Amino acid sequence: MGELIGYEVADRVAVITINRPEVRNAINYQAAQEMAEALDRFDSDPEATVGILTGADGMFCAGMDLKAISSGGKRPISESRGAFGICTHPPEKPLIAAVERFALGGGLEIALACDLIVVADDAKLGLPEVKRGLVAAAGGVLRLPRLIPRAIAKELVLTGDPLSAQRALELGLVSSVTSPGEALAGARSLAARIAVNAPLAVRTAKRLVDESADWSITEAFERQHPLVQVVRESDDAREGALAFVEKRPPVWTGK
Repeated sequence: MGELIGYEVADRVAVITINRPEVRNAINYQAAQEMAEALDRFDSDPEATVGILTGADGMFCAGMDLKAISSGGKRPISESRGAFGICTHPPEKPLIAAVERFALGGGLEIALACDLIVVADDAKLGLPEVKRGLVAAAGGVLRLPRLIPRAIAKELVLTGDPLSAQRALELGLVSSVTSPGEALAGARSLAARIAVNAPLAVRTAKRLVDESADWSITEAFERQHPLVQVVRESDDAREGALAFVEKRPPVWTGK
């Protein structure tokens, strides 16, 4: 895909890899632009139903490349997708973060922009920005209170203290915890369970979950109708019913 962000697809699963291990996969300006390009490719790729975001050399992402910034580099912001090339406008398709070792600061904000998180048992997650005189403004203070109890989110944001993988699992912040070094394998297993489903239905279901959070229940049924109707009238809906009757695996076209 690019020098800093890798992209590959197999079995309807796209794997997007941050490839800057010499700086713990921290994101600089170029990496943010490549991240946005990789997500654009993912959203438009007819061969990919679900994606995994991971980091090279057994580590996830250290967030912003502070050394690059201190040397006069541009902040890692994409015009189209925001901070780190993902935080303001994540992909339309489901994306799973595979976290090894740490997801701190911007690294956690990148993970929070994903739909699901699989984390290694020894990994640490947190938003230590206040310890550095900053605010986790790339989605940290906005997304975390929507995903875990508000009081716990405030504690994490205001203290800057890290969260263990097991505690994150207890709070429902992550989907599953694996042995160290197995987060990517765990994410692949989860992705495979999503990838067997109809692409249009998966994409629409994700959109409705994301967008309906602040809809009233009456409004929600009204607003979901046109989107759900497209799925109901799709070739894939007909194929799903036919495959069920014929007792065979469906062959999806995404249409």
